[in-house]
Amino acid sequence: RGIHVTMGLASLPGKLDEYLALQDDGLNTIQLDIKDENGEVGFIPSAVPLAMRVGAAKPYYRPRAVARLLEQKGIYLIGRVVVFEDPRLAEGAPHLALKTRDGSVWRTRTGLAWSNPYDRRVWDYNVSLAEVAARAGFDEIQFDYVRFPSDGDVQGIVFPGRTAKAPGWVIAEFLHYAAKRLRPLGVRLSADLFGLAATRDLGIGQVPRRLGKHLDAVSPMVYPSHYNSGEFGLPDPNAAPGATVAYSLTHFRRELRGTGAELRPWLQDFSQGRTYGLAEVLEQVEAARKLGARGYLLWNPAGIYTPGALAPRS
Repeated sequence: RGIHVTMGLASLPGKLDEYLALQDDGLNTIQLDIKDENGEVGFIPSAVPLAMRVGAAKPYYRPRAVARLLEQKGIYLIGRVVVFEDPRLAEGAPHLALKTRDGSVWRTRTGLAWSNPYDRRVWDYNVSLAEVAARAGFDEIQFDYVRFPSDGDVQGIVFPGRTAKAPGWVIAEFLHYAAKRLRPLGVRLSADLFGLAATRDLGIGQVPRRLGKHLDAVSPMVYPSHYNSGEFGLPDPNAAPGATVAYSLTHFRRELRGTGAELRPWLQDFSQGRTYGLAEVLEQVEAARKLGARGYLLWNPAGIYTPGALAPRS
């Protein structure tokens, strides 16, 4: 029963203590950004000089101090590493970036640059940051944006060093590589996948049955507001949070069978398109529990969570 915490929020005096107070409501897990969507790293990783060279390293928190505090409080600590969407790395080291046909750095519709999934130096950079957090005492490393781009002119992307391997095998090989380096440090591994990744091939390299073999847990992002009208036969998935989560997790449970990976979804605790309160969040929680999920994580980009949404099963 966990929540997402940004590195910026973790840096505010007293903010982590506010989140720790949610233990009274049932909180037992915090997911904290190691590297976020902007490519910023939440601490100064002296063992990864590339983070300093590209301007990614920021002194938001001290990983060992945070890990020690949460361990003392009995909180399970997950470190989030946003992998291939990485404007800091792509702009600071353009030889590691996705390119356009004219050789410039490729960007999404919102102007965010991506690093190259085919480049093993990108793999090393991300896993090296994860290693720093693991050695500092984080319990789990969770990879996000562990995929190929999905928005913008994706047909116009030039992948330097591209091989004949399909995206689904590239992402699986990255996770295999990460597991070989991180498991000896005693951390668990997980990954965030699109909510429809188990329903059909999205062309971004996320094949749950292939990726689950290298992970301890898979966290589908089954936010009802992100599904189009008509998905799963629902006129408005956002108006049916329980049903939407149930349909999506049914597909994930099928695809993960035999992989060894637990199912632990991200659920929506924010309003987009319609107002979500405790009833809507608990509908998702109950659906996840009925589908055999081993816990759940709540996502709110503003870091504000609904009272009562983290209560254990009565």
